[in-house]
Amino acid sequence: MNKAILIDVIDPKTSKEEAQKRLEEIESLVKTYGGIVIEKVIQKRSLPDYETYIGKGKVTELKEHAEAMGANLIIVNNILKPRQIFTLQEKFDEKSEKIVVWDRVDLILKIFSKHATSTEAKLQIELASIRHMGPRIFGLGKDLMQQTGGIGQRSGQGETNIELMKRHLKKQEIAIQKKLDHYDTIGEGHRKSRQRKNLKTVALVGYTNAGKSALLNALTNKGAYVANKLFATLQTRIGTLYISPENHHENGKYVHGKEVLISDTIGFIRDLPPSLIQAFTSTLKETIEANLILHVIDITDRDIDKKIKVVEEILDQLGLHDKPKIYVFNKIDLIDHQAKIPKKHWHAHGHAAAQKTAEEHHYESLTFNPDQPIPGMLKAGRYTSHLLGWRTKEQQAKKLALYKGTSHVKPARLLKKYGEFNPIFIAAEEKLNLQKLIEEIRKIA
Repeated sequence: MNKAILIDVIDPKTSKEEAQKRLEEIESLVKTYGGIVIEKVIQKRSLPDYETYIGKGKVTELKEHAEAMGANLIIVNNILKPRQIFTLQEKFDEKSEKIVVWDRVDLILKIFSKHATSTEAKLQIELASIRHMGPRIFGLGKDLMQQTGGIGQRSGQGETNIELMKRHLKKQEIAIQKKLDHYDTIGEGHRKSRQRKNLKTVALVGYTNAGKSALLNALTNKGAYVANKLFATLQTRIGTLYISPENHHENGKYVHGKEVLISDTIGFIRDLPPSLIQAFTSTLKETIEANLILHVIDITDRDIDKKIKVVEEILDQLGLHDKPKIYVFNKIDLIDHQAKIPKKHWHAHGHAAAQKTAEEHHYESLTFNPDQPIPGMLKAGRYTSHLLGWRTKEQQAKKLALYKGTSHVKPARLLKKYGEFNPIFIAAEEKLNLQKLIEEIRKIA
Protein backbone atom coordinates (compact mmCIF):
# COMPACT_ATOMS: atom_id res chain seq x y z
CA MET A 1 0.00 0.00 0.00
CA ASN A 2 1.36 3.40 -1.02
CA LYS A 3 1.39 5.89 1.85
CA ALA A 4 1.37 9.44 0.57
CA ILE A 5 2.09 12.86 1.99
CA LEU A 6 0.36 15.59 0.00
CA ILE A 7 1.64 19.12 -0.28
CA ASP A 8 -0.17 21.89 -2.09
CA VAL A 9 1.55 25.20 -2.80
CA ILE A 10 -1.06 27.95 -3.07
CA ASP A 11 -1.19 31.70 -3.46
CA PRO A 12 -1.49 33.50 -0.09
CA LYS A 13 -4.75 35.06 -1.33
CA THR A 14 -6.38 31.64 -1.79
CA SER A 15 -9.28 31.14 0.59
CA LYS A 16 -9.27 28.39 3.20
CA GLU A 17 -12.29 26.79 1.55
CA GLU A 18 -10.62 26.71 -1.88
CA ALA A 19 -7.42 25.29 -0.40
CA GLN A 20 -9.41 22.53 1.28
CA LYS A 21 -11.21 21.65 -1.96
CA ARG A 22 -7.91 21.37 -3.81
CA LEU A 23 -6.61 18.92 -1.24
CA GLU A 24 -9.84 16.92 -1.29
CA GLU A 25 -9.56 16.45 -5.04
CA ILE A 26 -5.91 15.32 -4.94
CA GLU A 27 -6.78 12.97 -2.07
CA SER A 28 -9.54 11.46 -4.23
CA LEU A 29 -6.97 10.95 -6.97
CA VAL A 30 -4.67 9.14 -4.54
CA LYS A 31 -7.53 6.85 -3.49
CA THR A 32 -8.35 6.16 -7.13
CA TYR A 33 -4.72 5.18 -7.66
CA GLY A 34 -4.91 2.82 -4.70
CA GLY A 35 -2.97 4.70 -2.04
CA ILE A 36 -3.80 6.31 1.27
CA VAL A 37 -3.03 9.83 2.42
CA ILE A 38 -1.34 9.97 5.82
CA GLU A 39 -0.69 13.72 5.92
CA LYS A 40 -1.78 16.84 4.05
CA VAL A 41 0.29 20.02 3.99
CA ILE A 42 -0.60 23.45 2.63
CA GLN A 43 2.18 25.92 1.89
CA LYS A 44 1.45 29.53 1.01
CA ARG A 45 3.98 31.10 -1.34
CA SER A 46 3.70 34.04 -3.69
CA LEU A 47 6.34 32.48 -5.94
CA PRO A 48 7.42 28.81 -6.05
CA ASP A 49 11.04 28.06 -5.17
CA TYR A 50 13.14 27.96 -8.35
CA GLU A 51 15.02 24.77 -7.43
CA THR A 52 12.58 22.63 -5.45
CA TYR A 53 9.23 24.44 -5.84
CA ILE A 54 8.51 24.01 -2.11
CA GLY A 55 11.74 25.44 -0.67
CA LYS A 56 14.61 23.90 1.35
CA GLY A 57 12.91 24.35 4.71
CA LYS A 58 9.79 22.50 3.60
CA VAL A 59 11.92 19.75 2.05
CA THR A 60 13.63 19.16 5.40
CA GLU A 61 10.29 19.15 7.22
CA LEU A 62 8.77 16.64 4.79
CA LYS A 63 11.82 14.39 5.01
CA GLU A 64 11.35 14.12 8.77
CA HIS A 65 7.61 13.50 8.45
CA ALA A 66 8.05 10.88 5.75
CA GLU A 67 10.63 8.98 7.81
CA ALA A 68 8.56 9.14 11.00
CA MET A 69 5.29 8.10 9.33
CA GLY A 70 6.64 5.50 6.91
CA ALA A 71 5.55 7.40 3.79
CA ASN A 72 6.87 6.26 0.43
CA LEU A 73 5.23 8.93 -1.74
CA ILE A 74 5.51 12.71 -1.73
CA ILE A 75 2.94 14.25 -4.07
CA VAL A 76 3.03 17.95 -4.94
CA ASN A 77 -0.41 19.14 -6.08
CA ASN A 78 1.03 21.36 -8.78
CA ILE A 79 2.70 20.99 -12.17
CA LEU A 80 6.45 21.16 -11.60
CA LYS A 81 9.28 21.82 -14.03
CA PRO A 82 11.50 18.83 -14.86
CA ARG A 83 14.49 20.26 -12.97
CA GLN A 84 12.38 20.90 -9.86
CA ILE A 85 11.16 17.29 -9.77
CA PHE A 86 14.69 16.01 -10.29
CA THR A 87 16.12 18.22 -7.54
CA LEU A 88 13.34 17.25 -5.13
CA GLN A 89 13.93 13.56 -5.80
CA GLU A 90 17.65 14.01 -5.17
CA LYS A 91 16.93 15.68 -1.83
CA PHE A 92 14.71 12.82 -0.67
CA ASP A 93 17.14 10.20 -1.97
CA GLU A 94 19.64 11.57 0.54
CA LYS A 95 17.32 10.36 3.29
CA SER A 96 15.78 7.26 1.74
CA GLU A 97 15.78 5.79 -1.75
CA LYS A 98 12.32 4.36 -1.04
CA ILE A 99 10.62 7.76 -1.19
CA VAL A 100 9.32 8.76 -4.62
CA VAL A 101 8.36 12.33 -5.56
CA TRP A 102 5.52 13.02 -8.00
CA ASP A 103 3.75 16.12 -9.14
CA ARG A 104 0.02 16.27 -9.96
CA VAL A 105 0.45 15.15 -13.57
CA ASP A 106 2.59 12.18 -12.52
CA LEU A 107 -0.26 10.97 -10.33
CA ILE A 108 -2.84 11.39 -13.09
CA LEU A 109 -0.61 9.49 -15.51
CA LYS A 110 -0.21 6.66 -13.00
CA ILE A 111 -4.00 6.44 -12.69
CA PHE A 112 -4.35 6.46 -16.48
CA SER A 113 -1.78 3.69 -16.76
CA LYS A 114 -3.55 1.60 -14.14
CA HIS A 115 -6.96 1.88 -15.80
CA ALA A 116 -5.94 1.60 -19.46
CA THR A 117 -7.10 -1.63 -21.08
CA SER A 118 -6.97 -1.04 -24.83
CA THR A 119 -3.72 -0.94 -26.79
CA GLU A 120 -4.55 2.54 -28.05
CA ALA A 121 -5.11 3.90 -24.54
CA LYS A 122 -1.82 2.37 -23.37
CA LEU A 123 0.04 3.97 -26.27
CA GLN A 124 -1.53 7.35 -25.52
CA ILE A 125 -0.45 7.12 -21.89
CA GLU A 126 3.06 6.11 -22.92
CA LEU A 127 3.23 9.12 -25.23
CA ALA A 128 1.91 11.46 -22.53
CA SER A 129 4.44 10.04 -20.05
CA ILE A 130 7.35 10.66 -22.42
CA ARG A 131 6.21 14.23 -23.01
CA HIS A 132 5.79 14.90 -19.31
CA MET A 133 8.67 12.88 -17.85
CA GLY A 134 11.04 12.77 -20.79
CA PRO A 135 12.75 16.10 -20.07
CA ARG A 136 13.71 14.88 -16.58
CA ILE A 137 17.09 13.70 -17.73
CA PHE A 138 19.31 16.17 -15.93
CA GLY A 139 20.75 13.35 -13.85
CA LEU A 140 21.08 10.82 -16.64
CA GLY A 141 24.15 12.45 -18.13
CA LYS A 142 25.79 12.47 -14.68
CA ASP A 143 24.87 8.82 -14.08
CA LEU A 144 26.23 7.72 -17.44
CA MET A 145 29.41 9.70 -16.85
CA GLN A 146 29.89 7.98 -13.48
CA GLN A 147 29.38 4.56 -15.09
CA THR A 148 32.15 5.27 -17.63
CA GLY A 149 34.49 6.76 -15.06
CA GLY A 150 34.08 10.42 -14.31
CA ILE A 151 37.78 11.16 -13.59
CA GLY A 152 39.52 12.70 -16.54
CA GLN A 153 36.29 13.17 -18.52
CA ARG A 154 35.72 16.37 -20.38
CA SER A 155 33.23 18.69 -18.70
CA GLY A 156 30.85 18.46 -21.64
CA GLN A 157 30.50 14.66 -21.58
CA GLY A 158 27.44 14.70 -19.34
CA GLU A 159 25.67 17.13 -21.64
CA THR A 160 26.49 14.85 -24.58
CA ASN A 161 24.82 11.94 -22.82
CA ILE A 162 21.78 14.10 -22.13
CA GLU A 163 21.53 14.89 -25.83
CA LEU A 164 21.74 11.17 -26.59
CA MET A 165 18.86 10.51 -24.20
CA LYS A 166 16.84 13.31 -25.75
CA ARG A 167 17.28 11.79 -29.20
CA HIS A 168 16.36 8.34 -27.89
CA LEU A 169 13.16 9.68 -26.30
CA LYS A 170 12.34 11.61 -29.47
CA LYS A 171 12.62 8.40 -31.50
CA GLN A 172 10.32 6.65 -29.03
CA GLU A 173 7.81 9.47 -29.30
CA ILE A 174 7.82 9.31 -33.11
CA ALA A 175 7.38 5.51 -33.08
CA ILE A 176 4.42 5.71 -30.69
CA GLN A 177 2.86 8.54 -32.67
CA LYS A 178 3.03 6.42 -35.84
CA LYS A 179 1.14 3.61 -34.10
CA LEU A 180 -1.46 6.08 -32.84
CA ASP A 181 -1.81 7.51 -36.35
CA HIS A 182 -2.68 3.98 -37.49
CA TYR A 183 -5.50 3.80 -34.93
CA ASP A 184 -6.58 7.29 -35.92
CA THR A 185 -6.79 6.20 -39.57
CA ILE A 186 -9.02 3.27 -38.56
CA GLY A 187 -11.21 5.60 -36.47
CA GLU A 188 -11.41 8.08 -39.35
CA GLY A 189 -12.63 5.27 -41.59
CA HIS A 190 -15.39 4.42 -39.10
CA ARG A 191 -16.42 8.07 -38.86
CA LYS A 192 -16.58 8.47 -42.67
CA SER A 193 -18.64 5.28 -42.89
CA ARG A 194 -21.11 6.73 -40.38
CA GLN A 195 -21.28 9.97 -42.35
CA ARG A 196 -22.10 8.05 -45.53
CA LYS A 197 -24.92 6.30 -43.67
CA ASN A 198 -26.04 9.70 -42.30
CA LEU A 199 -25.60 8.46 -38.73
CA LYS A 200 -25.52 11.39 -36.32
CA THR A 201 -23.20 11.35 -33.32
CA VAL A 202 -23.53 12.84 -29.84
CA ALA A 203 -20.48 13.19 -27.58
CA LEU A 204 -20.64 13.15 -23.79
CA VAL A 205 -18.09 15.39 -22.10
CA GLY A 206 -17.68 16.55 -18.53
CA TYR A 207 -15.53 16.82 -15.46
CA THR A 208 -14.41 13.41 -14.27
CA ASN A 209 -17.02 11.61 -12.13
CA ALA A 210 -19.92 13.75 -13.40
CA GLY A 211 -21.86 10.63 -14.48
CA LYS A 212 -21.09 10.34 -18.21
CA SER A 213 -20.78 6.55 -18.20
CA ALA A 214 -24.04 6.22 -16.27
CA LEU A 215 -25.75 8.40 -18.87
CA LEU A 216 -24.28 6.35 -21.73
CA ASN A 217 -25.70 3.22 -20.09
CA ALA A 218 -29.10 4.84 -19.50
CA LEU A 219 -29.44 5.98 -23.12
CA THR A 220 -27.97 2.97 -24.92
CA ASN A 221 -27.78 0.02 -22.48
CA LYS A 222 -24.08 -0.08 -23.38
CA GLY A 223 -23.03 -1.56 -20.04
CA ALA A 224 -20.07 0.79 -19.57
CA TYR A 225 -18.17 0.53 -16.29
CA VAL A 226 -19.49 2.97 -13.69
CA ALA A 227 -17.72 3.80 -10.43
CA ASN A 228 -17.80 6.66 -7.95
CA LYS A 229 -14.17 7.61 -8.48
CA LEU A 230 -12.09 9.83 -10.72
CA PHE A 231 -11.00 8.50 -14.13
CA ALA A 232 -12.86 5.20 -13.73
CA THR A 233 -12.61 4.67 -17.49
CA LEU A 234 -10.37 6.04 -20.23
CA GLN A 235 -11.02 4.76 -23.73
CA THR A 236 -13.91 5.89 -25.89
CA ARG A 237 -17.09 3.82 -25.72
CA ILE A 238 -19.85 4.16 -28.31
CA GLY A 239 -23.45 3.02 -27.91
CA THR A 240 -26.53 3.32 -30.09
CA LEU A 241 -29.63 5.25 -29.08
CA TYR A 242 -32.76 4.27 -31.00
CA ILE A 243 -35.20 7.16 -31.38
CA SER A 244 -38.71 6.10 -32.30
CA PRO A 245 -40.64 8.34 -34.71
CA GLU A 246 -43.24 10.73 -33.36
CA ASN A 247 -45.73 9.13 -35.76
CA HIS A 248 -45.21 5.54 -36.86
CA HIS A 249 -47.37 6.06 -39.93
CA GLU A 250 -47.27 8.98 -42.29
CA ASN A 251 -49.06 9.31 -45.64
CA GLY A 252 -50.04 5.66 -45.39
CA LYS A 253 -46.43 4.49 -44.99
CA TYR A 254 -44.68 3.03 -41.98
CA VAL A 255 -42.01 5.37 -40.61
CA HIS A 256 -38.88 3.81 -39.18
CA GLY A 257 -37.06 5.20 -36.19
CA LYS A 258 -33.56 6.59 -36.29
CA GLU A 259 -30.30 5.57 -34.66
CA VAL A 260 -27.95 8.05 -33.03
CA LEU A 261 -24.48 7.10 -31.82
CA ILE A 262 -23.56 8.26 -28.31
CA SER A 263 -19.85 8.41 -27.45
CA ASP A 264 -18.29 8.71 -24.01
CA THR A 265 -14.62 9.32 -23.43
CA ILE A 266 -12.12 10.41 -20.79
CA GLY A 267 -13.31 12.85 -18.14
CA PHE A 268 -11.62 16.22 -17.75
CA ILE A 269 -9.93 17.67 -14.69
CA ARG A 270 -8.30 20.98 -13.84
CA ASP A 271 -4.65 21.73 -14.59
CA LEU A 272 -4.29 19.25 -17.44
CA PRO A 273 -1.29 20.44 -19.47
CA PRO A 274 -1.85 20.88 -23.24
CA SER A 275 0.68 18.10 -23.96
CA LEU A 276 -1.50 15.64 -22.08
CA ILE A 277 -4.61 16.69 -24.00
CA GLN A 278 -2.68 16.40 -27.27
CA ALA A 279 -1.66 12.84 -26.39
CA PHE A 280 -5.34 11.88 -26.22
CA THR A 281 -6.28 13.62 -29.47
CA SER A 282 -7.21 10.38 -31.25
CA THR A 283 -9.48 9.38 -28.36
CA LEU A 284 -11.09 12.82 -28.40
CA LYS A 285 -11.72 12.75 -32.16
CA GLU A 286 -15.20 11.35 -31.54
CA THR A 287 -15.91 14.48 -29.51
CA ILE A 288 -14.29 16.82 -32.03
CA GLU A 289 -16.36 15.49 -34.94
CA ALA A 290 -19.68 14.97 -33.10
CA ASN A 291 -22.86 16.68 -34.28
CA LEU A 292 -23.85 17.58 -30.73
CA ILE A 293 -22.06 17.79 -27.38
CA LEU A 294 -23.76 16.96 -24.11
CA HIS A 295 -21.83 18.60 -21.29
CA VAL A 296 -22.67 16.40 -18.31
CA ILE A 297 -22.50 18.24 -14.97
CA ASP A 298 -22.84 16.98 -11.39
CA ILE A 299 -25.56 19.28 -10.00
CA THR A 300 -24.59 18.43 -6.39
CA ASP A 301 -21.01 19.67 -6.78
CA ARG A 302 -20.27 22.79 -4.74
CA ASP A 303 -17.60 23.75 -7.28
CA ILE A 304 -20.02 23.42 -10.15
CA ASP A 305 -19.20 26.76 -11.83
CA LYS A 306 -15.43 26.25 -11.67
CA LYS A 307 -15.68 22.73 -13.07
CA ILE A 308 -17.94 23.89 -15.89
CA LYS A 309 -15.27 26.48 -16.70
CA VAL A 310 -12.50 23.83 -16.69
CA VAL A 311 -14.41 21.68 -19.19
CA GLU A 312 -15.23 24.66 -21.40
CA GLU A 313 -11.58 25.75 -21.47
CA ILE A 314 -10.50 22.28 -22.61
CA LEU A 315 -13.22 22.26 -25.28
CA ASP A 316 -11.87 25.61 -26.45
CA GLN A 317 -8.39 24.07 -26.71
CA LEU A 318 -9.91 21.39 -28.93
CA GLY A 319 -11.51 24.05 -31.14
CA LEU A 320 -15.08 23.17 -30.10
CA HIS A 321 -16.27 26.55 -28.88
CA ASP A 322 -18.99 26.86 -31.54
CA LYS A 323 -20.14 23.22 -31.53
CA PRO A 324 -23.88 22.75 -30.70
CA LYS A 325 -24.05 21.99 -27.00
CA ILE A 326 -26.52 21.14 -24.23
CA TYR A 327 -25.80 21.35 -20.52
CA VAL A 328 -27.07 18.18 -18.82
CA PHE A 329 -27.30 18.65 -15.06
CA ASN A 330 -27.09 15.14 -13.64
CA LYS A 331 -27.85 13.54 -10.23
CA ILE A 332 -31.06 15.49 -9.51
CA ASP A 333 -32.20 12.48 -7.48
CA LEU A 334 -29.59 13.46 -4.91
CA ILE A 335 -30.67 17.05 -4.36
CA ASP A 336 -33.00 18.55 -1.80
CA HIS A 337 -36.46 18.31 -3.33
CA GLN A 338 -37.25 21.82 -2.13
CA ALA A 339 -35.06 22.89 -5.06
CA LYS A 340 -37.77 22.79 -7.68
CA ILE A 341 -37.05 22.58 -11.38
CA PRO A 342 -39.37 24.59 -13.68
CA LYS A 343 -41.83 22.39 -15.59
CA LYS A 344 -40.71 23.55 -19.03
CA HIS A 345 -37.30 22.02 -18.34
CA TRP A 346 -38.88 18.82 -17.09
CA HIS A 347 -41.84 17.96 -19.33
CA ALA A 348 -41.38 16.18 -22.64
CA HIS A 349 -43.70 15.64 -25.58
CA GLY A 350 -45.57 12.49 -26.51
CA HIS A 351 -48.05 10.21 -24.76
CA ALA A 352 -45.47 7.89 -23.16
CA ALA A 353 -43.43 10.83 -21.97
CA ALA A 354 -46.51 12.50 -20.52
CA GLN A 355 -47.33 9.41 -18.46
CA LYS A 356 -43.77 9.32 -17.20
CA THR A 357 -43.90 12.99 -16.33
CA ALA A 358 -47.04 12.49 -14.27
CA GLU A 359 -45.29 9.80 -12.26
CA GLU A 360 -42.27 12.01 -11.78
CA HIS A 361 -44.48 14.91 -10.74
CA HIS A 362 -46.20 12.66 -8.20
CA TYR A 363 -42.80 11.76 -6.81
CA GLU A 364 -41.71 15.39 -6.61
CA SER A 365 -44.90 16.39 -4.79
CA LEU A 366 -43.97 14.14 -1.87
CA THR A 367 -41.19 14.74 0.61
CA PHE A 368 -39.07 11.77 1.61
CA ASN A 369 -38.62 11.47 5.36
CA PRO A 370 -37.84 8.00 6.74
CA ASP A 371 -38.78 9.14 10.26
CA GLN A 372 -42.35 9.89 9.13
CA PRO A 373 -43.65 7.06 6.90
CA ILE A 374 -46.16 8.23 4.31
CA PRO A 375 -49.69 7.16 5.37
CA GLY A 376 -52.26 5.59 3.09
CA MET A 377 -51.79 3.99 -0.31
CA LEU A 378 -49.15 5.01 -2.80
CA LYS A 379 -49.24 4.73 -6.56
CA ALA A 380 -47.10 1.84 -7.81
CA GLY A 381 -43.99 2.93 -9.66
CA ARG A 382 -40.25 3.02 -9.67
CA TYR A 383 -40.12 5.67 -6.90
CA THR A 384 -42.48 4.03 -4.43
CA SER A 385 -39.77 1.96 -2.77
CA HIS A 386 -37.78 5.14 -2.22
CA LEU A 387 -40.72 6.89 -0.61
CA LEU A 388 -41.40 3.92 1.63
CA GLY A 389 -37.78 3.84 2.68
CA TRP A 390 -37.17 0.35 1.29
CA ARG A 391 -33.43 0.64 1.44
CA THR A 392 -30.71 -0.67 3.66
CA LYS A 393 -29.81 1.51 6.62
CA GLU A 394 -26.55 2.45 4.89
CA GLN A 395 -28.34 3.47 1.70
CA GLN A 396 -30.91 5.43 3.68
CA ALA A 397 -28.27 7.27 5.73
CA LYS A 398 -26.30 8.09 2.59
CA LYS A 399 -29.38 9.43 0.81
CA LEU A 400 -30.39 11.59 3.75
CA ALA A 401 -26.86 12.94 4.12
CA LEU A 402 -26.84 13.87 0.45
CA TYR A 403 -30.21 15.61 0.71
CA LYS A 404 -29.10 17.61 3.74
CA GLY A 405 -25.89 18.61 1.99
CA THR A 406 -27.50 19.97 -1.16
CA SER A 407 -29.40 23.01 0.03
CA HIS A 408 -26.89 25.06 -1.99
CA VAL A 409 -28.31 23.70 -5.26
CA LYS A 410 -30.43 26.39 -6.94
CA PRO A 411 -31.74 25.23 -10.35
CA ALA A 412 -33.15 28.70 -11.02
CA ARG A 413 -29.65 30.20 -10.72
CA LEU A 414 -28.22 27.58 -13.09
CA LEU A 415 -31.00 28.24 -15.60
CA LYS A 416 -30.34 31.97 -15.50
CA LYS A 417 -26.55 31.65 -15.80
CA TYR A 418 -26.42 28.86 -18.40
CA GLY A 419 -29.75 29.35 -20.18
CA GLU A 420 -28.08 29.70 -23.60
CA PHE A 421 -27.07 26.02 -23.42
CA ASN A 422 -30.65 24.74 -23.10
CA PRO A 423 -30.17 23.11 -19.66
CA ILE A 424 -31.81 19.76 -18.95
CA PHE A 425 -32.04 18.20 -15.49
CA ILE A 426 -31.73 14.42 -15.23
CA ALA A 427 -30.74 11.53 -13.01
CA ALA A 428 -28.87 9.06 -15.22
CA GLU A 429 -28.80 6.17 -12.77
CA GLU A 430 -32.49 6.55 -11.91
CA LYS A 431 -33.37 7.32 -15.56
CA LEU A 432 -35.25 10.47 -14.57
CA ASN A 433 -36.27 12.97 -17.26
CA LEU A 434 -34.31 11.18 -20.01
CA GLN A 435 -37.23 11.61 -22.41
CA LYS A 436 -36.73 15.38 -22.36
CA LEU A 437 -33.07 14.84 -23.26
CA ILE A 438 -33.96 12.38 -26.02
CA GLU A 439 -36.37 14.92 -27.50
CA GLU A 440 -33.49 17.37 -27.80
CA ILE A 441 -31.24 14.73 -29.36
CA ARG A 442 -34.04 13.95 -31.83
CA LYS A 443 -33.61 17.44 -33.32
CA ILE A 444 -30.21 16.52 -34.80
CA ALA A 445 -31.25 13.01 -35.97
